[in-house]
Amino acid sequence: MGAKVIFLADMESFYASVETARNPSLRGRPVAVCGDPALRHGIILAASREAKAYGIKTGQPAWEARRMCPWLVFIHPRMQSYIDCSLRITRIFEQFTDRVLPYSIDEQFLDLTGTETINGPPREAAAALIGRIWEETGIRCRVGMGENLLQAKMACDCFAKKSADAFFELNSASYASHTWPLPIRSLFGVGHRMERNFHRIGVRTIGHLAGLPREMLKRRWGINGEVVWLNAHGIDYSTVDPAAAGGQKGVGHTATLPRDYRRPQEIELVLREMTEEVCARTRRQGKVGSTVHLYCRGADFDRPGGFSRQKKLPEPTATPQEVYPTVRLLFREHWDRLPVRAVGISLTGLTVYRQLKLSFEERAGREESLARTADLVRERYGKTSLFQGSSLTGGAQLFQRAGKIGGHDA
Repeated sequence: MGAKVIFLADMESFYASVETARNPSLRGRPVAVCGDPALRHGIILAASREAKAYGIKTGQPAWEARRMCPWLVFIHPRMQSYIDCSLRITRIFEQFTDRVLPYSIDEQFLDLTGTETINGPPREAAAALIGRIWEETGIRCRVGMGENLLQAKMACDCFAKKSADAFFELNSASYASHTWPLPIRSLFGVGHRMERNFHRIGVRTIGHLAGLPREMLKRRWGINGEVVWLNAHGIDYSTVDPAAAGGQKGVGHTATLPRDYRRPQEIELVLREMTEEVCARTRRQGKVGSTVHLYCRGADFDRPGGFSRQKKLPEPTATPQEVYPTVRLLFREHWDRLPVRAVGISLTGLTVYRQLKLSFEERAGREESLARTADLVRERYGKTSLFQGSSLTGGAQLFQRAGKIGGHDA
């Protein structure tokens, strides 16, 4: 059996590209999709290639980007438009293969193994795919190719984005020669913290990491150490399984706060509201979760603090009455008393909900029934039709976030 043909198709500056395609007068101009600076959501979500030429990057504060490029065009995000465009692109991909796996809103994996008689050789298929995306959406697409998902991702991120024809191929024979000279931060799975850890032991390039013993990395960093070692060698056992897209591992909700939150009562109020949202979304899937994860980021940009901790629940659940006490416990145990700028909650270890019947679980059953009744009311009359009175007090975010997608206007 021959090697697999895996593509990762990535849309260039996706949000900005959607806006430029919608308004052709923006073509050739520096464009940035950005939240509302007045509410402290003035973070660059996407920048066009013209904006990037000025050094503007995703995640940068709006005021800083404006200073770097005074004539930068700011566009307010329209999340529903981006979602619709992403789904439209998926339908185009499905005309090339039935094995399509969305990785994010602007990246999708395609398995084209065995489709050569239909789509032609891989480079020809990539050119056709890139052309179709441009013709039908006005968005530039880059394609990385590999024998597995990791190789395709590395080919796209490290090379295709700089290639004249927006295509690059890696395989088991060429992976080392192309990737090992790259800095360690270029390896998929290595973030800023892991990069610092590697620098402390003299690992500066992917090749340095590849030369270390696998067991040493596993002893020091556990499964994460072993995974990055495999990544350094271009080894990946995952597959493009469209059914996996429906196998969501968790439900989460993250928010950047409109100002620095200093009072614990206000922070806990937002955490309670977010817990209710996460639990409601979990229930809509007919599932319950077994583990709570709490993320909290400090307000100091130069020295970001905060924490990320998780705790297993006594029993799988999707009711805020049972989940929130654990959220509050994690917050009170790990908060450093410094101002907070962002918080996030997720419920993982999802399993299919089963009606509880044991006598000692009757209270949980009543709470589940009450929660589902509240879901029906909010589904019919809106998120703000039923809420706790504390959401009318200072610091609450329920009314500000109602009707938004991913924290942004639909």
